[in-house]
Amino acid sequence: MQADLLFTGGPVLTPDGPRTTSVAVVGDRITAVGDGAARELAGPRTEVVPLAGRLLLPGFQDAHVHPIAAGLELAQCDLTGARTAEATLAVVRAYAQAHPEREWITGGGWSLEAFEGGAPTKELLDAVVPDRPVYLPNRDHHGAWVNSRALRLAGITRDTPDPADGRFERDASGEPTGMLQEGAMHRVGRLAPAATAADRLAALLHAQRHLHALGVTAWQDALVGEFLGMDDPSDAYLTAARDGSLTARVVGALWWDRERGAEQIPELVECRAALSRGRFRAGSVKLMLDGIAETGTAALLDPYLDRCGCPTGSHGTSFLDPAALPSQVTELDALGFQCHFHALGDRAVRDALDAVAAARRTNGPSDTRPQLAHLQIVHPDDVPRFARLGATANIQPLWAAHEPQMDELTIPFLGPERAARQYPFGALLRSGAMLAAGSDWPVSSPDPLEGIHVAVNRVLPGGTGPVFLPAERIGLTAALTAYTAGSAYANHLDETGAVRPGTLADLVVLDRDPYAGPPEAIGGTGVALTYVGGERVFAAPDA
Repeated sequence: MQADLLFTGGPVLTPDGPRTTSVAVVGDRITAVGDGAARELAGPRTEVVPLAGRLLLPGFQDAHVHPIAAGLELAQCDLTGARTAEATLAVVRAYAQAHPEREWITGGGWSLEAFEGGAPTKELLDAVVPDRPVYLPNRDHHGAWVNSRALRLAGITRDTPDPADGRFERDASGEPTGMLQEGAMHRVGRLAPAATAADRLAALLHAQRHLHALGVTAWQDALVGEFLGMDDPSDAYLTAARDGSLTARVVGALWWDRERGAEQIPELVECRAALSRGRFRAGSVKLMLDGIAETGTAALLDPYLDRCGCPTGSHGTSFLDPAALPSQVTELDALGFQCHFHALGDRAVRDALDAVAAARRTNGPSDTRPQLAHLQIVHPDDVPRFARLGATANIQPLWAAHEPQMDELTIPFLGPERAARQYPFGALLRSGAMLAAGSDWPVSSPDPLEGIHVAVNRVLPGGTGPVFLPAERIGLTAALTAYTAGSAYANHLDETGAVRPGTLADLVVLDRDPYAGPPEAIGGTGVALTYVGGERVFAAPDA
């Protein structure tokens, strides 16, 4: 037996921690770890990869991401780089002028903090695009900004009632302002031209190239199905899985229609069978329990505060009936589905954990590996329940830092006690919870190393502080593990996530060893090489 790849001369992140050693790969698997055993497999056909001090580790895995939505957004009016109202409107104007053939102006990714109260108005869009409808979801994709023409096409007036799962923002006179929250987005989004199958496939392949360049070898697409007018990515995954262009390993989380109940479960069983091909399988179900704190739609145990610090009476929104949730989750668990909860507020977190507890009582221990994503606010009483119930804490580290959306649109409306419970990574880890990590791209950057930087420092890359809740920082090994072994566990990809003999050779070589520098420099680390099953899928120009 002769190694196809031999990595040598540098540090390797093993299950026992980082150590200098060599790694041999035969075919799609790691065959030997250790200078003696690995080097013995070197032969004339072996490709030797000198690490030269660069860290080799398992491929990163994103446990909560929306790559096709991100790829589509990048191909439309992409507002992710704009940080002010003026800059955002300039991008919209330039895009509309460059695309006079477009019937609608679509895209998104604008920042809430660019506009007062996180709520821009239709008049701002009317001034730059008066002749065509505009539909632009924000960075969090829990709200959309539209112009007057779009409102008229959708028939939305002052007399239009709010949907049960959302609201139309209104001015003092009751007129819609052009800001649509949560379920209200669909009233306009469903009218916008849908992407074609070719568009979705191109978006997937574009996103895959970008993720591979960031060292990501596998992910869980956190929404497969139709949701508020968003494109269903399942056809793109099936096409790419069949023709071999899907080089990543992907789990699809099937969308739980929040307007229906347990009667949809047989359909999910059929979808799981129909959509599992090659490197794509659909063994998870996405249950969105609440919204986001910035718009007051995250579900809280205690009410939001107003700008004066007084309780408002609003506890946010529960999209799913907490009374029905335990039986629904129990049935899904019995059928072998992983339940992937969007649970951002402390009430949503508790509802999810209660549902998992009900499933455990009825079904007993199982390997379904339920996970709760986002976890912005977790009540201290619920922190130890993750480990007790075997529920994975799916964290988005980039959000755990001081920035305008946090400081201006979140903390004032939570109050100091609740604000101090945000993103409790350290507390969860100390309690014994399994941590997995994701980006929620296009909500935020998909770069794992940026997320790792924030998990370790609780400061954005390039930032200087103040540190956001320093007691919740975690160490570099814990952060790397969350993005590798932790996410591999959440994705049921048990043959990945570790550098040890017998595992699949999904590997990444960084451009340096982040252990060798100060924690503040982690965010400057890049990716040199990415491999999936021993095949190189990315190489930096200077690799």
